Amino acid sequence: MATATHARRGNPVVYAAALALIGVMLGPVVYIIIGGFRTNSQITTDPAGLPDPWQFGNYADVLTGDTFWLQVTNSTIVAVITTAGVVALGVMASYVLARYHFRGRGAMYALFAAGLMFPPTVAITPLYVLIKNLGLVNTLPGIILPQIAFTLPTTVIILVPFLQAIPKELEEAAAIDRCSRLGFFWRMVLPLSVPGLITVGILAFVNSWNSYLLPLFILNDQEAFTLPLGVQAFASQYSVDTAKVLAFTSLSMIPALVFFSLFERRIVGGLTGAVKG
Repeated sequence: MATATHARRGNPVVYAAALALIGVMLGPVVYIIIGGFRTNSQITTDPAGLPDPWQFGNYADVLTGDTFWLQVTNSTIVAVITTAGVVALGVMASYVLARYHFRGRGAMYALFAAGLMFPPTVAITPLYVLIKNLGLVNTLPGIILPQIAFTLPTTVIILVPFLQAIPKELEEAAAIDRCSRLGFFWRMVLPLSVPGLITVGILAFVNSWNSYLLPLFILNDQEAFTLPLGVQAFASQYSVDTAKVLAFTSLSMIPALVFFSLFERRIVGGLTGAVKG
């Protein structure tokens, strides 16, 4: 009985290690957020102290300025369109790879799998040349299209097991009812794949929102800056005002943190379903 109770409670060492790891990960985030409520003199005098008194002017200055909201708008446009493109193209490609049998199917799937091991930094120079030849430098489409391409391998790898797990009997029953393959895709495949679609959509959104290297190479006009690039520009412009830079940085992190926290269970559930499939 005591052994069963101890098993339910878990190992205290594991919990302590988990709490320590959480503290290490969240410590810098908390420091940045709290630092935005301090003055520069407070940060210089006591870098690890709490605000005394709390200063709300740094956040107010950032929120009342046009720069922050312009960059939020740019990041939102890029992230939403990228997510929509990744989900739409990913589910269609995954459906073909999961439900159709044709020559080269294995090679195509292996190509997507190889894309997971291809770092974007390797392709950044030829990608910039391509974007420049297309006339998309300093434009949001110049960011959106490459992000869709780089996120598709992960999307396909996650969605293919979901679509393979759909019983063949459903497709046969739909065929008996004179439902075409396209109709089966819209009426059965998409509703049954919602957990996987949500998972890849969240991952694509967060990855796009936090993307820095690609905008750094493609965007030179501050009117087109996304938030990660805007943080660097803001830090350079207000390099002597550390408190305001911390406030701007924390505000730029909050949307992705909130979005990821709200859908954390969806991500875990979707990845678990992919593994089971």
